[in-house]
Amino acid sequence: MVTVHDVARTAGVSIATVSRALSNPSMVATATRERVESAAAALGYVPNLQAAALRAGRTGAIGLLVPDLANPYFAAIAQGVAETAREQGLGVFVVDSQEDPEAEPGLLRRLARQTDGVILASPRAVEADRAVAGTTPVVVVNQTGPRAVAADFASGVHQAVAHLVALGHRQIAYVGGPAASWGDAQRRTALAAEVRDRGADGLEVLLLGVFAPTVDGGESAVDAVAASSATAVVTYNDVVAVGLVRALRARGVRVPDDLSVVSFDDTYLAGLVTPALTSVRTDLRALGRFAARQLVEPTDAAEPLTLHPMHLEVRDSTATPRA
Repeated sequence: MVTVHDVARTAGVSIATVSRALSNPSMVATATRERVESAAAALGYVPNLQAAALRAGRTGAIGLLVPDLANPYFAAIAQGVAETAREQGLGVFVVDSQEDPEAEPGLLRRLARQTDGVILASPRAVEADRAVAGTTPVVVVNQTGPRAVAADFASGVHQAVAHLVALGHRQIAYVGGPAASWGDAQRRTALAAEVRDRGADGLEVLLLGVFAPTVDGGESAVDAVAASSATAVVTYNDVVAVGLVRALRARGVRVPDDLSVVSFDDTYLAGLVTPALTSVRTDLRALGRFAARQLVEPTDAAEPLTLHPMHLEVRDSTATPRA
């Protein structure tokens, strides 16, 4: 299938120039427009009418709702969204709910009124998403919906547990995330499946509760972790792991000598802390780019939920348990 990228490469111009030349020719120099049109004709490229209609909407912008833009996880997704929007000649309005689930439905509705489509990267505003989807194009990240993209958490959990079991760990604690988080529920379901499938290994997973997906949330989990019999901990995300490791160190608990830690997301934080975190990663910018493409170039053949692969990055926060 010929894409706008192929036309841009053949014509020797940017993707944004191709989009302008084909959707708003008056904005492009005649010679450039003719070069783009010739390349498109030679390749048999047919512009996506749905994307053109979105660009011709009342704002020429798409919206992105995130729960915490300071979290590098959502910042990376936002970068991916912005890259694709720029290629399509669209602006991006980013709204940060600051981890306030009660504010998210109202923010989402307001964002939908001000843009031509919305990407919802918050794991909680499900009902609001369904209501807005009836009037505005919506793509959701890390939850289910008519058009959704998510990390393959089942695969990520499997890799994390397999790594810890191979090291000799049999009691693993999980420091969970927000109660209404779809991604947290996926992690818990996958952990239960690991216990079921590894019955012969004597694996036990201890669910330690619900914690804020922040550094403070990780620090607040230290009592539950210290009171458990776990030799390894899996945390909801890197940010939680940073707080937990810091609180453990303050108590004289050494990672990984006394306790192994595996986190999720593999943001830049994972490599900055000491010890560097073993973390389950997905390409977050690719996740954002895919979500934006689903919004501006929807296809009838698209699956309701597209899963992106995860990969375990082994670093210094995991080791064999103490004898």
